[in-house]
Amino acid sequence: MKSLSRLGAIIKKEVLQLSRDRLTFGMVFGLPIIQILLFGYAINTDVRHLKAAIANQAGTHLSQQFESELRASQVVHIVETADTPEELEGLLRRGKISLGILIPSDFDRRVADDNRAAVQILVDGSDPTILGVANQLRNMPIRFDSAPVQAHKQELIEIRPYYNPERRTPVNIVPGLMGVILMMTMMLFTAVAIVRERERGNLELLINTPVSSAELMIGKVTPYIAIGLFQLAIILGVGQLLFDVPIRGSVVDLYIAGSAFIAANLALGLLISTATHTQFQAMQLTVFILMPSILLSGFMFPFDGMPEVAQYIGEVLPTTHFIRLSRGIMLREAPIGELGPDLFYLIGFTVVTMTVAAMRFSKRLD
Repeated sequence: MKSLSRLGAIIKKEVLQLSRDRLTFGMVFGLPIIQILLFGYAINTDVRHLKAAIANQAGTHLSQQFESELRASQVVHIVETADTPEELEGLLRRGKISLGILIPSDFDRRVADDNRAAVQILVDGSDPTILGVANQLRNMPIRFDSAPVQAHKQELIEIRPYYNPERRTPVNIVPGLMGVILMMTMMLFTAVAIVRERERGNLELLINTPVSSAELMIGKVTPYIAIGLFQLAIILGVGQLLFDVPIRGSVVDLYIAGSAFIAANLALGLLISTATHTQFQAMQLTVFILMPSILLSGFMFPFDGMPEVAQYIGEVLPTTHFIRLSRGIMLREAPIGELGPDLFYLIGFTVVTMTVAAMRFSKRLD
């Protein structure tokens, strides 16, 4: 009986301590609800509204009718127009579109002759899911209004996959997985940095030194940047040796993008560290950010196929922008200058997050 009484006292003490810890209490009930609602709404394997560009060189009634049917299919969302196949390829390389639709000048004659493909769809094959969606467009009917329906007519739509014609899954997975691994390790390293100093009693010593908050934040981050670059080299080496994942672009550009991404995640980890009181809370918040970074960044599902609200959330995450950078450089051979918006976002995210983390730490010193 005494043992049960002691056990009950410990249980009561833990319940009271949990109820007083508002952050942990909120995580216990809030995180599962938020994640179920978010991912249940955002994860959709029925991909729609892929960004596309069209080059309608024919300009005839039939070609315009086909373009209207494409828009009405909801499979593609035409966001750009082009004049030549080279312009479509440039938009694909820069990651502006997932599909490029070329309607040649002799479109009507090709439809009537039925000897050659009348339409070419250029596909960013670095994501096999997008290629699978593009193949659904093969069955779209193209014929004159007065022409009879033919049961076994040759396919008039040709799919041309770029960057991964063999449809090898590692080619798509490894550049994205590189971002997930770096994000998970880098953010976790610094998420417990300030909390660990407090738990070990070193925070009071830091307060009494002339080190400013900004200097402390930068000093905490700098050693881990070198560790992150070393991890990046390991991932690239294993990806090439074991999975034959190509690096078609500049390795220097890839390391520049990797450095910006590593710094962004280290800064985010420091912000988490200033917002939590224990290492357990810091790790909980890290996991909370990790899940959206995997599911809403375009790593597992095409970004364009997600609902608009989920895309807004994904645009905030650094992983989304690094996956675009890594796939663009490694697979599409895009120079980093063409991927500038994503790189500048990572740099701006780092500066803003580091500033907020330093300000929060300054308030704790007061």
